[in-house]
Amino acid sequence: MSVKTARFAGIDWFVGSIREAGSPVVIACDKKNADETASKLAAIFDAVLFTPKDDISVSRKKEIMRLMGANNLHERDALMAAMTAYNAYANKLNQVEHLSRQNGIDDIDTVKALVLKKHSFHEASTGKRAGRFVR
Repeated sequence: MSVKTARFAGIDWFVGSIREAGSPVVIACDKKNADETASKLAAIFDAVLFTPKDDISVSRKKEIMRLMGANNLHERDALMAAMTAYNAYANKLNQVEHLSRQNGIDDIDTVKALVLKKHSFHEASTGKRAGRFVR
């Protein structure tokens, strides 16, 4: 896990920082209406944009800050958004992992990423989508 903050950072800083950590499958927000930066990042990385049903309350965020040791409000909000997104997808990810193991699939992370991007398990696990190879 990597958490970074910067004052007055532009989209290029976000893209560079995210690329240092890897290739995101999900860009998560703590507000039900994603801001422009989150929407742009999801588009740039062809990632799923996760937004909660309702804005996450400050009291829940404070609990996360205490438990996770966030250094500032931006880190707190980012950690809360990530945890909320993970919890929303946890059952699906566990199911994909179980099915992948049952079917002898080695690249489980790729299958999980494709399923989160709205491909069926069959499409994700065989690499076939509308007659094309996906991976």
